Amino acid sequence: MPDGRICDKCTIPDSEFVIYNRTTSLFYMKYVNNILETIGHTPLVKLNRVTASLPCQVFAKVEFFNPGNSIKDRMAIKMVEVAEQKGLLKPGGTIIEGTSGNTGMGLALAAVIKGYKCIFTTTDKQSKEKVDILKAVGAEVIVCPTNVEPEDPRSYYSVSKRLATEIPNSFYVNQYDNLANRDAHYEQTGPEIWDQTDGKVTHLVVATGTGGTITGTGRFLKEKNPDIKVWAIDSYGSLLKKYYETGELDMNEVYPYITEGIGEDFVPENYDMSVIDAFEKVTDKDGAVMARRITKEEGIFVGYSAGSAIAGLLQLKASLKPEDVVVVVFHDHGSRYVGKVYNDQWMMERGFLDVKTVKDVVNARRNLPLVTVTPDERVSDAIAKMKKFDIEHIPVKRDSEIVGSVSENGLFNKLIDDSNLKDALIGQVMQAPFPLVSQDTPIEKLSVYINRENGAVLTKDDSGDHHIVTKYDIIQALGR
Repeated sequence: MPDGRICDKCTIPDSEFVIYNRTTSLFYMKYVNNILETIGHTPLVKLNRVTASLPCQVFAKVEFFNPGNSIKDRMAIKMVEVAEQKGLLKPGGTIIEGTSGNTGMGLALAAVIKGYKCIFTTTDKQSKEKVDILKAVGAEVIVCPTNVEPEDPRSYYSVSKRLATEIPNSFYVNQYDNLANRDAHYEQTGPEIWDQTDGKVTHLVVATGTGGTITGTGRFLKEKNPDIKVWAIDSYGSLLKKYYETGELDMNEVYPYITEGIGEDFVPENYDMSVIDAFEKVTDKDGAVMARRITKEEGIFVGYSAGSAIAGLLQLKASLKPEDVVVVVFHDHGSRYVGKVYNDQWMMERGFLDVKTVKDVVNARRNLPLVTVTPDERVSDAIAKMKKFDIEHIPVKRDSEIVGSVSENGLFNKLIDDSNLKDALIGQVMQAPFPLVSQDTPIEKLSVYINRENGAVLTKDDSGDHHIVTKYDIIQALGR
């Protein structure tokens, strides 16, 4: 048989080819039959920086290694398989679901491989990236308003239910009340965490929404060791924490919030509150800021809920001991949030980003005195000051008034044309004064003023003194 031909006489699994090589021997080529077989067995990664203030070890169960980039792949395929077994989902059928995006992705992957259609409803608070990704894998997506009651006919819950009654041969998944959701995590996620920690896990931390992950995973781990603590991270604007603590469905707890994928305005049937030991609420801002920190400091490009999970864990620091082993679920990938959490403008508009201003730049220079020249000084005097103070831009000042400016680049161009200009008066060659901006101007806004033609701006402090901010100052500030 020639080198490289596949052996057609071998009785081995379809997923392993035997390749013949004349000079060596037989060897195996291993592969999976389709993308769904890559779901699960995600890595456990030790966190080092964002959890440095905690007394114990903390590990992240990084679920974006699933093919759909989220933990929802696990329960999506499980719900589809159970529906097939029960005859609820038939060949050529349509999968219908209300989703924040990630469950839809998992269902869409199953639909691609198994030959189903998909129609998903989602809310207008979900990132555009999530909607675009669902469309990319062939799903039809209907965007519904967020700020309506679940029973409102416009809600994404109600629209998905209605479509399931109107479209022939369709299956409404209902991830919130479909117990195959939590079964997937009982069968997969829990055992993986137990094995990966060699049974040493003491705490499970989950930013929770449908309840499937925390209930299924937590139930398995508690069966292995009843002393394991299961902590749920909730969002302000969700009623889950209040319900857990009081058993009361208090709609006064419900109001609009920005965090995606966690919290609820009702209690899904997937919840078994007896599995949970504590609920902790995290603000929209703290979750978003922490997600960016995890990405920047740990090199793990995480989604919004991962930030909430770590922020919540830090809030519970007092309950941890040095011997504890904490596992935090990182649900999805940061690529879902590049237009939101990872967009500086979006963060600033919501007051989530600590914005550096012109005042911050000035203070960082320890209020060094402003170097100026007068119109009656000579160009050579300005050049000498630029060399002495290692600066490129100098305001021209008459008495207490700024009347013009000179710059190294501008003087260079003029001196090239006329070398005798160095003896000229500043007033003869000066340019317009540098733009004056307020102290509270974000440095990101200075690009409007600082460009190739103009290299600096001026600002006045509370005492009326002028200060200069240059391109170099901005680069230094942004690099800190």
